[in-house]
Amino acid sequence: MTTSPPAAAAAVLLAGPTCTGKSALALALAERFPVEIVSVDSAQVYRGMDIGTSKPSAVIRAAVPHHLIDVCDPAETYSAGRFRRDALALIGAIRARGRVPLLVGGTLLYFRTLTRGIAPLPEADAGLRAALDRRARSVGWPALHAELAGRDPVAAARIRPADGQRIQRALEVLELTGERLSDLQRRATPAPLDFAAFALVPGDREALYGRIDRRFLAMMEAGLLDEVCALRARPDLHADLPSLRSVGYRQLWAHLEGTCSLAESVAAAQRATRNLAKRQLTWLRSDAQWQPIREPEAAELGPILGVMSRAAGA
Repeated sequence: MTTSPPAAAAAVLLAGPTCTGKSALALALAERFPVEIVSVDSAQVYRGMDIGTSKPSAVIRAAVPHHLIDVCDPAETYSAGRFRRDALALIGAIRARGRVPLLVGGTLLYFRTLTRGIAPLPEADAGLRAALDRRARSVGWPALHAELAGRDPVAAARIRPADGQRIQRALEVLELTGERLSDLQRRATPAPLDFAAFALVPGDREALYGRIDRRFLAMMEAGLLDEVCALRARPDLHADLPSLRSVGYRQLWAHLEGTCSLAESVAAAQRATRNLAKRQLTWLRSDAQWQPIREPEAAELGPILGVMSRAAGA
């Protein structure tokens, strides 16, 4: 996998922490180049989760083709492996139409899975996951994280003690295969494509945090609590689903369960989003495949504009 190819890239990747303006930059690029946007967002794939995921409006999606938005129900699980299959198929189809695939988002695990491959992992086991969920409700995810650290310390070191979804998957793999997730991941096969990878990074971290806080308040004014209420009214949805572990939804769901006040849930969601941005930035800075772009400044856009020009002319 090549991240800064001398010739035209098969696809252009645009990542970055939440609230850095990735979508605005992507739309600006779409005004200049024949672009189709592929969303790299683990929450935008779910129908009925619109406000809290900052989905592009119907008007924007009518003007610029967008993919991997509203592709599954919140009761389903959308995995990194499914994303890779979908994204590779879309890249081929978009290129066949003579257009440029522009993959945009902040789910960095999806980007890594796309470019570096995915391990030969087993399919999810609903019964085992339900059992792990029951254990987590009894003892807490940090306790299961401690168990994972004893069995697969490499995987545990990459996972936060409160990240139930990833802890669950690592333990599930151990139970189903008898092998450690970290060992299986070393067997991944990179995609046979050239990518040009750019990371939109904040020029001022405190300013970014301020935008995050204000955006969440704007989401609340736009009806996010009603959106979560509608999801909670469905008998087939519950707080342990991957869709409803998304930042913002998780905290407001807790409020609706009566475990905290609305003000506390809003503050918790803002804090969780700031922490997400910190983790995204740390990940991007530690991965050499990403060429940084300071939050949209004309002087910083030269490399991505050059790559887009070559891709569009290929």
